[in-house]
Amino acid sequence: MSYESFNHIRRMQEEDHRFARYMMVGVVYGGLMWFFVMVKFNLTLATFYEEWFYLVIFEILLYSYVNMILRDSKLKMHLLEFANHDALTKAENYAAYMTEIQYEFEVCQRNKLHLSMMMFDIDHFKKVNDTYGHLAGDKVLQHVADVAQTVINANDPKVKFYRTGGEEFNVVFPGYDMDSTKDIVNEIFMALNHLEIDINGKKIYITISMGVSTVTAKDVQPNDLYSRVDDNLYHSKNNGRMQITAF
Repeated sequence: MSYESFNHIRRMQEEDHRFARYMMVGVVYGGLMWFFVMVKFNLTLATFYEEWFYLVIFEILLYSYVNMILRDSKLKMHLLEFANHDALTKAENYAAYMTEIQYEFEVCQRNKLHLSMMMFDIDHFKKVNDTYGHLAGDKVLQHVADVAQTVINANDPKVKFYRTGGEEFNVVFPGYDMDSTKDIVNEIFMALNHLEIDINGKKIYITISMGVSTVTAKDVQPNDLYSRVDDNLYHSKNNGRMQITAF
């Protein structure tokens, strides 16, 4: 009953009076435990109160210690999240991409699995900044990231989405060959092209260009895949934009 009571308090969302609740449970059940000990071993009432008091002191110290550890853990988690996520779009950043692609590439090579990647960026993004200002450009980036992440979550949460540059985004497909990526790639492409974004009453319409590729037997490091995807992206941009290049 004591364990279930502590567990119930832990699951409660509100932080108010949490210490008081913990102490109430500890004092009640601790007192009950020492009452049974007193009866079983014929302890005096003075000894009962003394041990009960010591238990309360111990519970206060234990609560403080655990609370300190949890605060430290939350801080570390917050710092880790901050280090691995782009502050503007909330997408994972280039540092997170580098860690993940190295891991996925090694798994792919070791287990003979598929691994594909898609890269896209916003066409003429500099013109958006120059015409509407950088705050408008930031809003465009946020909206693009939200739409792309929504599409990915609706299809396969194991697919990873990153902001790797200014207006450049990468999508990593663990376990996907080129054909398997088509549905998600096309859905992102259709969702983002001619996307309407309202900036203080003004409508901005954007387009994107894409490059897609998959790991081949000749690839010896993740950058081999990255370079090929990057080349495909620039092929799209240099040949009219608003298109997908995949090979």
